Amino acid sequence: MSTSLAGPRRPPARWHRRTVIAAVAVSAGVSAIAIVSVFVGRYGVDLGGMVTVLTGQGSAAQHTVIVTLRIPRVLLAVLVGASLGIAGAIVQTTARNALASPDLLGVTGGASAAAVAVIVLGGGGDGVSGFLRTVGIPAASVVGGLAAAILVLAILRRTGTIGATPILVGIGVSTIFTGLVSWLLIAADVDDLQRASVWLTGTLNGRSWPEVTATALTLVVTAVALLPFRRGLDVLTLGEGMTRSLGYRLGVLFGGTTILAVLLTSAATAAAGPIAFLALVSPHLARMSAARPRAGLVLSGLFGAGVLLGSDLIARAAFTVQLPTGAITALVGAPFLLFLLVSRRQENR
Repeated sequence: MSTSLAGPRRPPARWHRRTVIAAVAVSAGVSAIAIVSVFVGRYGVDLGGMVTVLTGQGSAAQHTVIVTLRIPRVLLAVLVGASLGIAGAIVQTTARNALASPDLLGVTGGASAAAVAVIVLGGGGDGVSGFLRTVGIPAASVVGGLAAAILVLAILRRTGTIGATPILVGIGVSTIFTGLVSWLLIAADVDDLQRASVWLTGTLNGRSWPEVTATALTLVVTAVALLPFRRGLDVLTLGEGMTRSLGYRLGVLFGGTTILAVLLTSAATAAAGPIAFLALVSPHLARMSAARPRAGLVLSGLFGAGVLLGSDLIARAAFTVQLPTGAITALVGAPFLLFLLVSRRQENR
């Protein structure tokens, strides 16, 4: 008989030594990249200038560069990366498929299509409508992501394959939303087309404190809501039959964690646009570093934060022209996906 939201009470989990070491090492790496990211840029900032600004002094230009542009950009990269890393770990665990991710299951496609609809039809692009930018696009992304997830789950329930291999269904749903985005872009005027096209590449340019606040609130709320499901996700790696026999309610576990993964993905997409492959790659890095069959949520979130922060630093400092952050994650993530496909094929032989 179940005694909690997602299953019976279990003894507290023991700390896995290698996971703890990996988490500490990745946290140190994220902190180092964050510090470098604040100092690096076309407008040079030294330690003295940083201290001056943070103590409430300094010039207006220094304040704008450090407080208005760089610090919120760094924080947003960490929050968006962590959200996508956690969402990817949830999806791969519930789908029991290492190649699953919100990208491949259509969630990102649904969130993107809804956000582009707001930009094109409602004038929600940068500098056009503050209300639509801060409220309209995030709300639309959440609704679009939920709609895509509900559609995928409805199809899987009808075919009786929940928790099995929903990638093909997700690709089909994602293709529908991709077609909708293409239609919206064709119908858009030149200004909206440019805004939507830039947003669709996945970028942190021009993001500021409102996006940081909204993403942080979503991450904190969903992290708290995930706590009752944590042990259920651990047990799920043993199989659906074992999970059910131990008293966990699969419907509650799948439904609750899927909604939280969609919220994380949609909030991240609303803040930075669709960031390709991050939700897929981060759980794999967590599994490899911890040498465990299931990607821990915390470690996956830390890897997501580190990868996106590093990609954003490369995008704005390694080239003569600043690139969208999503372009760097795509360049890294696509070969990684091919590597995974080849590796799994060799394992199955």
